[in-house]
Amino acid sequence: MNLNTKNRFELEASGATDVGMKRRLNEDVFVVDSDAGMYLVADGMGGHAAGEVASRVATDEILRAFTEGTNDADETWPEHWDADRSATANLIVDAIVAGHHQVTTAMNNNAELKGMGTTVVVAVYLRGEGKIVICHVGDSRAYRYRRGGLMLLTNDHSWVHEQVEAGFLTEEAARTHPLKNVVTQALGGNSEPKVDVLEDKIDEGDIYMLCSDGLNSMLTDAEIAAVLETGGSLDETCGRLISEANERGGNDNISVVLMRLPSFQSVNPS
Repeated sequence: MNLNTKNRFELEASGATDVGMKRRLNEDVFVVDSDAGMYLVADGMGGHAAGEVASRVATDEILRAFTEGTNDADETWPEHWDADRSATANLIVDAIVAGHHQVTTAMNNNAELKGMGTTVVVAVYLRGEGKIVICHVGDSRAYRYRRGGLMLLTNDHSWVHEQVEAGFLTEEAARTHPLKNVVTQALGGNSEPKVDVLEDKIDEGDIYMLCSDGLNSMLTDAEIAAVLETGGSLDETCGRLISEANERGGNDNISVVLMRLPSFQSVNPS
């Protein structure tokens, strides 16, 4: 199948969120907006409902800023944009930074919201180019499941990840470390966040997954891959992933968004 044929297909997508087994509030937010081509998971922090405010404020602003940017007829390349990135990637980065500013503004206007913040992972499907752009801040993750193999596409902005990278902690020790929830980048922090960007070619049958750490802290990559391998609808798969995480303890809110490019054979059986 050639690329032009593949690009006629829309992504299948589904998302779900659950409070988990230990938390009283769900501070996660997810977005599945096929019209805008945007898919997002945000994991709020701060307690006393402030995390819920941070994730919602940031999400609303990111979606607004990105949508307005894509509808803008002005094609001038802004000076601050990175020439090594696509226009879409630059738009997402700008939208995430706008989300950060909106969170900090909300805190400055309301003393009860001081200290709140949120992680975010965003994916945008470029149907005309056969690729997905993924941007993230914090420890919410993006994975790609392709032909039986699961690959983590993002690097956590967290203290434990830095220790693993430096060789001071093993991956297994990091999963249960008491500081595993400490993030080093977030929207709403004291400084403007550094947004990581990945542009990935998509192939038929690929499944991309965005999730909050409430999923991957409960399930290993092998366990996630086993659920994705079972097939079925994306709605069902989201539900199975959340159920599995809750069965393992459900220590945090759990959010997952799945995106799949249908195979040519499944669309045109012959």
